[in-house]
Amino acid sequence: MVEATGKRADGSRRGVELLRRVLTGSGVDPGRAEPVDPGRELPPGPGETDHDDPLRHVVRMPARPGSTADWPDWTPPGLRRAWAGRGVDRPWTHQAAGAELVRAGTDVVVATGTASGKSLLYQLPVLAGLAEDPRATALYLAPTKALAADQLRSLDGLAPDDVRPASFDGDTPMEERDWVRRHCRWMFSNPDMLHRSLLPRHGRWSNFLRRLRFVVVDECHTYRGVFGSHVALLLRRLLRLAARYGARPTIVLASATVAGPAEFGSRLTGREVVAVTEDGSPHAGRTVAFWEPPLLDEITGDNGAPVRRSAGAEAARMLGDLVLEEARTLAFVRSRRSAELTALGARRQVGEVAPELVERIAAYRGGYLPEERRALEVALMAGELLGVATTNALELGVDISGLDAVVLAGFPGTRASFWQQAGRAGRAADEALVVLVARDDPLDTYLVHHPQTLLGAPVEGCVLNPVNPYVLAPQLACAAAEMPLTTADVDEIFGGAPAAEVLDALVEEGVLRRRPHGWFWPDTGAAPSAQVDIRGSGLGQVAVVEAATGRMLGTVDGSSAPATVYPGAVYLHRGDSFVVDELDLDGGVALVHPEDPDWRTEPQSVSDVTVLATHSTRRSGPVQVCFGETTVTSQVVAYRRRTADGTVLDQTPLDLPPQSLDTRSVWYTVDPDALLAAGIDDGRLPGALHAAEHAAIGMLPLFAICDRWDIGGLSTALHPDTGLPTVFVHDGHPGGAGLAERGHEVLDHWLAATRSAVADCECRTGCPSCVQSPKCGNGNNPLDKAGAVQVLDLVLAALAGNGRGAVDGGGAVDGAAPGPR
Repeated sequence: MVEATGKRADGSRRGVELLRRVLTGSGVDPGRAEPVDPGRELPPGPGETDHDDPLRHVVRMPARPGSTADWPDWTPPGLRRAWAGRGVDRPWTHQAAGAELVRAGTDVVVATGTASGKSLLYQLPVLAGLAEDPRATALYLAPTKALAADQLRSLDGLAPDDVRPASFDGDTPMEERDWVRRHCRWMFSNPDMLHRSLLPRHGRWSNFLRRLRFVVVDECHTYRGVFGSHVALLLRRLLRLAARYGARPTIVLASATVAGPAEFGSRLTGREVVAVTEDGSPHAGRTVAFWEPPLLDEITGDNGAPVRRSAGAEAARMLGDLVLEEARTLAFVRSRRSAELTALGARRQVGEVAPELVERIAAYRGGYLPEERRALEVALMAGELLGVATTNALELGVDISGLDAVVLAGFPGTRASFWQQAGRAGRAADEALVVLVARDDPLDTYLVHHPQTLLGAPVEGCVLNPVNPYVLAPQLACAAAEMPLTTADVDEIFGGAPAAEVLDALVEEGVLRRRPHGWFWPDTGAAPSAQVDIRGSGLGQVAVVEAATGRMLGTVDGSSAPATVYPGAVYLHRGDSFVVDELDLDGGVALVHPEDPDWRTEPQSVSDVTVLATHSTRRSGPVQVCFGETTVTSQVVAYRRRTADGTVLDQTPLDLPPQSLDTRSVWYTVDPDALLAAGIDDGRLPGALHAAEHAAIGMLPLFAICDRWDIGGLSTALHPDTGLPTVFVHDGHPGGAGLAERGHEVLDHWLAATRSAVADCECRTGCPSCVQSPKCGNGNNPLDKAGAVQVLDLVLAALAGNGRGAVDGGGAVDGAAPGPR
């Protein structure tokens, strides 16, 4: 630990100097901080041969100048003056071009980098349009409350008084909601409120909808998978009702850079969309460091496997070092618990050197109460906080400027999210530091050793499936309740034949009624929207309540509650520790009591897969690859207690109900004779398949946009539905989110990268960086690392022999996100 200092480096070298501070805090030669420029071949650092050196690669991303344009002729003088007062004398070229398209009534998606000024692109035409037509209205939708609140604040001093912009979300007091409905002309909300409040009561909002001229959908790249499919149908419901009242609003989509933004925007909205992708904004330079935590000599994991220092512990130490440098820093972590632990670790470290800085470090995550969240946002924007450990709640949300550094404790899931998080630093003239710290995970390890896979590859396209019957059914019921569905609605808005099949099923089940003029919702007095969870879990929220006082601490998603607030689990809130006494899934409540144990807990689960229908089959010699419909039954069956150093204290059984999921899977089978010929006998077979399954789940997110909780798998030496040794990988959402289908499409590339990750890992018999999984219901036993390589070699050779040619796993591919089983 070195002493705190407020001295700032020359701006052009700021990122390098901050990295030197991080290296010094780790006991690594600070001279290793010198980066190379992108485009040059990355030299192997000492970390390639010296496993005690965690710094694997350093790359400098050079600064980029900006390009401006004239204000459009139709820009109101008052708006020009207001932006000039904020230092904006001329718009960037993409802002002017996009604003002209919106002004002309063209539906637009702007897909440019973080901090490129996307807000001005839509604020300019929307405010100009609202000024010209004093009766016109506009709707802004964001995926998070924080982002909507921040964008609303950005209108202070810009919006004319008669626009009366206001928020309409779950935190809006009931007495204010009527005022918003009657008087607000630019409403800032989110898809949840649109779904649960505005559309079911559209008659009360008829004046707003009749005059609706603009719909802004911010951070639209977050609408993917099941959630994105729900939002796609939600937008169709909105546009359908707006047309009912005589309005055809112009749609403006704003996104981080994604592949195929126009195509994605069209899938999301159901309309033709024009993309604005030429980014005219300037960007400060960034030093990007790739960090692999060192192996720990003093402890071992499951079955004696080596264990690395955790990414969270590394991020906490780096956050503390950077705060001592008085560098404004965000540390992005993967879970709410990690956000709390990382902030606590940094506070302890800083308290030993500079106690006056301790209160300038905090955690920020979902689940906080509204007043807590708002207070943290204000302190962060005002610069009162220097270091914040956060989940991806701040990947979007608050428009933070002037940050010096971003630390990512684990790859965030996609290249788009990586650049979104990294882009929170370096908005000013100073160069910034970005550090990617690998988790003990196959994908993270692969990326820090192959940074060109991240830096040199295009960002991903977003996958969504609006005709998923598990999404279509509840959305069509909601649409019918709002206004009877016609044949034209089905054909032109909701997807045609797939929607008609779902409607027939809903009529047969008695949910809807068929009449000559369409489909009707029976007048039961209750709108179906209240029972439909567009976030995808279908189980709503579980309130975490302190049993002795009745104080509500926060919420967790119902689908994740069995794995996070099971009886005996340690739950952290704002730095305080609680232990769960009882989980009532039916009642939606988890009761806890304060306790600060010196151990942590982790859930253990088991699963089973049943094949319902096979949509695709291909045989390549002894290997058969299939894709189809499956039912996955999973159950949290126990939890383990671990000490701070990772030692397992004990395992406690749990009696929680199983959860059944109809979804889609990709699977392959291998003939036993071929396995035996490859040297894998009956005794080694379960461990070899098990290890290959774990590794494949860990690597699929490199090819499909997903999170570790979005996929799962199963391996067995004899599956009852196939009669053969089988490895399954399945979607974690009802009906599937396109992830298993994507795996089926790129199976050769996926398994080649999996084979590379396992074979290249420095461990001898398997570890969390290659074949072990933290959620394995069998305690990572049996696992045969060498056997996994043999299985994958056999499968890849068979696929190549069928003319499909396996490829080197080191190549650039699209997709990404972490996730072993």
